[in-house]
Amino acid sequence: MAGPRRRKVWIALAVAGVLGVVTLGVAYKLRGRIKLAFYQQLYSGPQPDEIEVPDGLVAELYTGEVEGARSMALGPDGVLFVGSRGAGNVYAVVDRDGDYAVDEVHVVLQGRPQPNGVAFHDGALYVAEPERIVRLPGILSRLADPPAPEVVYETFPTGAEHQWKYLAFGPDGWLYVSVGAPCNACEPGDERYATIIRMRPDGSDLEVYARGVRNSVGFTWHPTTGELWFTDNGRDWLGDDSPPDELDHAPTAGLDFGFPSCHGRDVADPEVEGPGCASFTAPARDLQPHGAHLGLRFYDHDALGERYRGGLFIAQHGSWNRSESVGYAVVFVPMLDGRPGEPEPFATGWLREPIAWGRPVDVQPLADGSLLVSDDGSGAIYRIRRAGEQARSARASRGRSRPRALASAAR
Repeated sequence: MAGPRRRKVWIALAVAGVLGVVTLGVAYKLRGRIKLAFYQQLYSGPQPDEIEVPDGLVAELYTGEVEGARSMALGPDGVLFVGSRGAGNVYAVVDRDGDYAVDEVHVVLQGRPQPNGVAFHDGALYVAEPERIVRLPGILSRLADPPAPEVVYETFPTGAEHQWKYLAFGPDGWLYVSVGAPCNACEPGDERYATIIRMRPDGSDLEVYARGVRNSVGFTWHPTTGELWFTDNGRDWLGDDSPPDELDHAPTAGLDFGFPSCHGRDVADPEVEGPGCASFTAPARDLQPHGAHLGLRFYDHDALGERYRGGLFIAQHGSWNRSESVGYAVVFVPMLDGRPGEPEPFATGWLREPIAWGRPVDVQPLADGSLLVSDDGSGAIYRIRRAGEQARSARASRGRSRPRALASAAR
């Protein structure tokens, strides 16, 4: 009897040991996310006074009524559309009188899975979810009573990771959307994974525009050349300083940027074999590893300073598993003879080690040259402007009643 009992004890101990190792491994891999969530609970909510910008500029709260604010798309008549992920909402942020102060915030889509990507085209709002793109026609006249969404495309592949999508219309009139890899590093199978694809506004004629793009959550077009530029987030678990995130340039369709076998300019993946990095299109600029570079826009104005005209602003969402946190900022990339220069800090302060109280996601210039920054960590959008200009906007905002946040019943 002692023998069978002893064996059962040893088996139970072995099972407990395996479960313990697995639990520790999962906790180790998630340690960054656990740390980030903990610190955001300690220091949450909009904190415009914490944001540091260059001399002569100020950062102010545009609206704090946009839970999980992520990608932004500017429509006409002072309407800004804003997607989210966990919140499941799409917002319309309205400046009715053009004074750069928010008058209303409506929810125009509610309870949807990760409706991150938003784009406005021909009177309709387009929204990207993990499996589909929908369209809300005639949205500007129905912000308080949104129309039912119409399906544009509904057969995207979905995987465990990187399901949320970025969405924008190009100067060619086609609708571009990112489809992230379903993994950290793998051969994804479906050829639509790890790409930027495009389709006509009605969802027809879908084609792959760029391949080998692990996880892009931001792209834009040069205002003069009309060529596509985008960010791409590098894989995890190759160390604190490898591989880099990427700023990529796709002047034509059909380029392959290397994922899953190559990262950055010359980092061969240790788990996925490939033909070598020389076979792929190299990044236009390596970016801070694990900085999580997301939304970007060219700046074609001089309101923030002449030196910024023609360059790129990029939002850094911030690292989640690096031993020392990086990112949580907006950086500026100057363009020198058509080539991106060294990134430099522009707006910082979201990271106060060890506390990260917010996470920049996207940037959007306004007509007056001020710059909006969305932050899904604090549920806010900030506006960066030249000090002394439009000061009436801040005074007007303080004097108004609270905006009608979440005013609309939505689908």
